Amino acid sequence: MVGAALRFPVVSTGDILREAVRNKTQLGAQAQGYMESGALVPDSLVDAIVEERLRRNDCSAGFILDGYPRTILQAEFLSRAFRDEKLKTVVVGISVDDDILVQRISGRRSCPKCGKVFSAASLPSRGELTCDDCGTPLVQRKDDTAEVMKERLEVYHRQTQPLIDHYRKQGWYVSVEGNRPVEEVYGFILGIVKGHI
Repeated sequence: MVGAALRFPVVSTGDILREAVRNKTQLGAQAQGYMESGALVPDSLVDAIVEERLRRNDCSAGFILDGYPRTILQAEFLSRAFRDEKLKTVVVGISVDDDILVQRISGRRSCPKCGKVFSAASLPSRGELTCDDCGTPLVQRKDDTAEVMKERLEVYHRQTQPLIDHYRKQGWYVSVEGNRPVEEVYGFILGIVKGHI
């Protein structure tokens, strides 16, 4: 949503990796086991696909990263890869309690045809089991179960939390309270990003 409002491409490592798994690429085969268990895909795999994607022409004026970097090593790789570029950086973290995250993610369903995402709690589909836009039956991703989410949160607190301190020290980190309605969170994020470009 923010990317569309600013006309920046949104580069989601999760989407790129899931596409690689669907297309049965070598990268997808390597990443699949990590993703299904809730573990982080190794930095070297993620770094390579992110750098390749960010070098495309549509990212030359700016881009939004979703789900990357997740570790200090990834952040350092990103800084090295683009050290000659004149990029303004803002890192927005959405703060949500763990139990609410587990509830939200385990209630998430998506359309395998058009990609639209629905949430049992905040954005249910009118047909409950089918996509409002194209009528395709909704699916739950294998990594959206409560069990996998709990593992992902443990990994997050262990490996990703230090990244907040890394970016905070550089003055690039802004936290947004994520327990609010989606429209409010979106408004805050859009305002933050517009204030930095």
